[in-house]
Amino acid sequence: MIHWRILVIGAGVASAGLATSAKVRGAVAPHLPAIVAHRAAGAGAPGIDADAMQALDDMGKYLRTLNVIQVKADVTTEDVMEDGQKVTSMKTINLVAQRPNKLWAQVADERAPRFFFYDGKTFTLWAPRTRYYAKAAAPPTINQLADTLDEKFNIDLPLVDLFRWGTPDSDLKGITAAEDLGSAEVAGTTCEHYAYRQEGLDWQVWIQQGDFALPRKLVLTTTTDEARPQHSSTWTWNLAPSYDDSTFVFTPPKDAHQIQFKQVAAMRDSVKKAGGGK
Repeated sequence: MIHWRILVIGAGVASAGLATSAKVRGAVAPHLPAIVAHRAAGAGAPGIDADAMQALDDMGKYLRTLNVIQVKADVTTEDVMEDGQKVTSMKTINLVAQRPNKLWAQVADERAPRFFFYDGKTFTLWAPRTRYYAKAAAPPTINQLADTLDEKFNIDLPLVDLFRWGTPDSDLKGITAAEDLGSAEVAGTTCEHYAYRQEGLDWQVWIQQGDFALPRKLVLTTTTDEARPQHSSTWTWNLAPSYDDSTFVFTPPKDAHQIQFKQVAAMRDSVKKAGGGK
């Protein structure tokens, strides 16, 4: 399925010793490409604005031209407890990436802070609070890395959809409604505001106007839960970041302890069984 792991991207990432225990339901699914892909609706179907669909295509094409990016994402997620109460969590994601095969990300989360390092050959996940890290041989591209982490370790790469938008993985044929809501500002940047609907999900995106078609804000609303929990992310972009190759290489501190990724999964599963955590 398609996740808005990216933009969101980053929600629900499993990391060493950092799983949380909360009984939740109906949390917003953070990944888009698969969710949209399993719906069948044509671009000319009623309720679909052709310009709104073209805006997604233009944004994806523009993102594919960016070889180096730095993105800061301020993320807010609502979860629904078993008794129907909604609770809100917040995190900040900082990411630097160089196509096709270098990435560094920091997830600033009070419950589960973590860092991601990928230098084109090795992927490392570092949990500074517990002082644990895990590493594994990595495939040669960021997109392949995202697939490998998902399939083998159930780990979401932060903001992964930023790398998938505009590729075959971001098929949008499942959209059943699309609308241009007009001009709006996000943190002082003039954007065009769009709204879309697909099975189980309403979502909005604010795309920067002009030559730089950057997504600036995303709001996802789960419609399969009567509580309609939301996930929102606001992005700040730097298209000329300062970095060097050492940025993407993890050097363990003296008090760090290496574990295996299978232990990460075991810890996550243990917490889930004990507290019902997602």
